[in-house]
Amino acid sequence: MTGELEVAQLRKRVTQLEGKVAFLYEHLGLTFVPESLLTDDPRVVDGLKKGNLLKAIAAYRQINNVDLEDAKQAVQEMQGRLGL
Repeated sequence: MTGELEVAQLRKRVTQLEGKVAFLYEHLGLTFVPESLLTDDPRVVDGLKKGNLLKAIAAYRQINNVDLEDAKQAVQEMQGRLGL
């Protein structure tokens, strides 16, 4: 039970921090510009832009020949970095 409580508290904290960051961007008149890397394959990015996480993970697995867990982690990192 403690683990679930900690996760819930962390999710709440992350949500609060995201709100504060969004407020600061708006208050300062800034626009978030995603950081794209040369290693970001367009097929994976396309899947993310279309909101199809499964398609993006499948493409990443095929391109990089990695297992599901590694692909999921990499695609989620890319998703966060690109703000998708």
